[in-house]
Amino acid sequence: MKQAFRLFLLAGVLVGTTPVLAQQKLKYPKQPAASDIYDAVEKPAVPVGGLEAYAQYLADKQQYPTAALQAGVQGTVTVSFVVEKTGSISNVAVAQPINPALDAEAIRLIKGGPRWTPAQHRGGVVRQRVSVPITFQIPADAGGATASDAASPAGSGSTTQVVAPDSPARPVGGTDAFFEWIQQNQKYPALARQRKVQGKVMMEFIVEKDGSLTGIKPVKRMGSGLDEEAIRLLKAAPKWQPATYKGQPLKQKMVLPVVFTL
Repeated sequence: MKQAFRLFLLAGVLVGTTPVLAQQKLKYPKQPAASDIYDAVEKPAVPVGGLEAYAQYLADKQQYPTAALQAGVQGTVTVSFVVEKTGSISNVAVAQPINPALDAEAIRLIKGGPRWTPAQHRGGVVRQRVSVPITFQIPADAGGATASDAASPAGSGSTTQVVAPDSPARPVGGTDAFFEWIQQNQKYPALARQRKVQGKVMMEFIVEKDGSLTGIKPVKRMGSGLDEEAIRLLKAAPKWQPATYKGQPLKQKMVLPVVFTL
C-alpha cells in the first residue's frame, strides 16, 4: 500500500506541474510586427560607415542657403526619419523647424545621405524612428554690409560703418540659378580628382555697389587645386544685385560655399 501511495503521489505531482510548464512556453517573446516603428530598440540603427563618417558627410555636403545667410539666420534643425528594414530611409520630416531655407537644406542632406544598417529588436530586424540634429552656423564676418559715410566732412576722409541692409545682396536670377551656374562651369582639378579630394571651399567676397564681386578669397581651404578653382569660378561669375540701404546701393561682404563632388 505504501508503494502504491507513493506512485499515486508522484503521478499527482507530475499532473499538477503540466499546466505550469505549458504556461512557461507561452512566455516566449513575440516577433515584432512587420509594420511597427520603434523609438527604442535593443540594437539601434547606425549609418553605414559609422557615426563619425556620417557626421563628416553632413559637414562636407552642407550648402548654407544664401537667403538664410543674408538674413543672418542660424541654428539647429532636427530632422526625423524612419530607417527601414532594408537600410533605406523614409518619412523624412523636420521635427523642429527654424527657417524654410535651412529646413529644406537639412532634408536634402538626410535624403542624400548613405544607407543605414537597420535596427534589431527581439531577435528580428525592425523599422526605427531616428532623429538627427543638423547645425547651421554662419562663419565669422559673413553677411556683414558696409557703407561709406557720405556725411563725413570734406577732407576728413571717408569712414566706414556697419549697417543692416534693407535689401541684402543676391544673385541675379536667384540663388538656385547661381549655384547651378557654379556647377555647370566647374572644372574639377586633376590633382584633386587623382587624390579623390572632395568637399566645400568656403569663399569670402564683397558684392560691390555695381554688383561685381571683389576681394575673393577662401576662408576654409581644401587644397589640391580646389581653392584656386573656387576663386576662378567666383571671378568669372555673373554680377549680383547689390544690397541697398535707405534706397542706396552699398557694399556687402558675403561667405558662400563652393562645393566639389566627385
